[in-house]
Amino acid sequence: MLCSYFLLAVLTGCVDPVSGYSNGKVSVACGGMIPQHGYEPSLDPSPYNLSVDTSTFSPGDRIIVSLQVASSNPTFFMGFLIEAHDARKLNSPAVGFFTLTDPHESQLLQCGHIQGSAVSHRRSSRKTHIQVMWHAPKNPPPRVQFLVTVVQQYEMYWVRTAGPVVFLRGVMAAPSTAVPPQTTTPTALSTPFTSVGCGHNKSCLRDPVSCQPESDPYCFFLSFTTDGLGRSVMFELSGPAEGYVSFALSLDQWMGDDDVYLCVKNGDGVSINAAYVSGRTPPELATEETLWGRAWRLADGVIQCRFHRNSFQPHRFNFNQSYFLFLAHGSSHQGVIHRHDRQPLISSSQKVIAGHPEDLCGSRSPLLIKFHGVLMLTAWMWTTSTAIFIARHYKQLWPDTTLLGQRLWFQLHRTMMVLAAVITVLAFTLPFIYMRGWSNRSGSHPYIGCAVMALSVIQPIMAILRPARESPRRIIFKWIHFGGGTVAQILAAVCVFQGPSQQALLLPSSWSPAVLTGWMLWIVLADLLLLIHSCKFRDRGTTGNNKDKESILFARLEKQQHGEDKAERSIL
Repeated sequence: MLCSYFLLAVLTGCVDPVSGYSNGKVSVACGGMIPQHGYEPSLDPSPYNLSVDTSTFSPGDRIIVSLQVASSNPTFFMGFLIEAHDARKLNSPAVGFFTLTDPHESQLLQCGHIQGSAVSHRRSSRKTHIQVMWHAPKNPPPRVQFLVTVVQQYEMYWVRTAGPVVFLRGVMAAPSTAVPPQTTTPTALSTPFTSVGCGHNKSCLRDPVSCQPESDPYCFFLSFTTDGLGRSVMFELSGPAEGYVSFALSLDQWMGDDDVYLCVKNGDGVSINAAYVSGRTPPELATEETLWGRAWRLADGVIQCRFHRNSFQPHRFNFNQSYFLFLAHGSSHQGVIHRHDRQPLISSSQKVIAGHPEDLCGSRSPLLIKFHGVLMLTAWMWTTSTAIFIARHYKQLWPDTTLLGQRLWFQLHRTMMVLAAVITVLAFTLPFIYMRGWSNRSGSHPYIGCAVMALSVIQPIMAILRPARESPRRIIFKWIHFGGGTVAQILAAVCVFQGPSQQALLLPSSWSPAVLTGWMLWIVLADLLLLIHSCKFRDRGTTGNNKDKESILFARLEKQQHGEDKAERSIL
């Protein structure tokens, strides 16, 4: 059988991926790996490197095979074919099978009777790096060698370039066998990650929503793809950061007891590690080697890393279960990370890591903190302000209007202030529930908030214990009540302005201060207008009262004069 549609698809795309045969112009034999282009293969040294992430294996193991452009030769390739053969008999049928890590750039071929025994390109794009995963058979030969044919252009290609040899564990390599040096340290990526395929063949979590890491330097990006069998998952993590980017798997939306993966800038490279977070403590790096196929890239302040992990790994979270995803970044010093700079991006729902691809949504503002902000704004932007307006300006307008035996203004004022106090107490508890204690990283906001909370409780208690209206101490209560309410309102306004910049909320700074400033100006303006109106009402009332007094006095004088005149007439 032919490994069809291998090289012609580079320039013409004339291959039928369903039937497995080309259109007659080009075909490549699995054993020969030779493209029928009508040109001789290049005899120059190949500018490409084929490498693996380990030099030994056991039956059923997985090995990451990487094809990339040599760092000293800035070129590209458009087509490739990779196979694995018994190193003792390179012309024997291919052994093992491959799975894909990037289905957009590569595809599986069937050579002989084994599905996936070879892997080739899918499209004729220019590539500088490709990774695939080779699975060792149950009964492997003692030595396996990887071979590659690479097409740079239609007339320029290299055939059956010898790649690395891997050895079955327990079998010693022959002294005369030259084994290319292998390394398990992360390798450098030559191209940025892409968001192509998000929701179709890989799951993605992005901030901002739908950002593209290949073109947006401020895009935080996490994608993960299964190997097709659900046995392992490839992760790609990217974001602008001074020290590190990381993500965690969590059973809930609280930080603590989470499975963490770190990509930490360390000098001119990036270290990629698994870790575990217990409570709100720094992550503890895993002592066992759990990750493989690690690669990284540093460019324009953006850290990118790629790695693989088996779906089931002892002492790690099982990828066949659902978790919330946390995406965080921060600074580091000599490879040691510090606390993340911003509130982590948390997925809106749980996701089975090895499940179907999804384009996930997330938020950096926890729901409890959002409720805290909404309730505090409701209590102090509307309820309290309205209650103060009623007590300050409508007491004279509704002097005799009653409701349920009490004056109307007093009933409205008391009801709205009690409602404001209840809302404030409820909102006050939410950040403590979320933080599970006191926050030392929120500046003066929690301290001022505690003062507002204390005044919100003191004010209604003071109102309940107020002296009688005829008491000489009534004036003292009025001034203390007025002063406490005014101070509480001012401190609440300060807290409201501080809220949008808090790490746990971090509203868009372009519009939130403007909205809050507009609200503050409206409160002040409305207060002034109602104060002017009240003053005019009092002046009008005072003038009317004076006229009434003069009329009464004049009437009394007239009556008295009339009485005196009548008395004189009676005497006469």
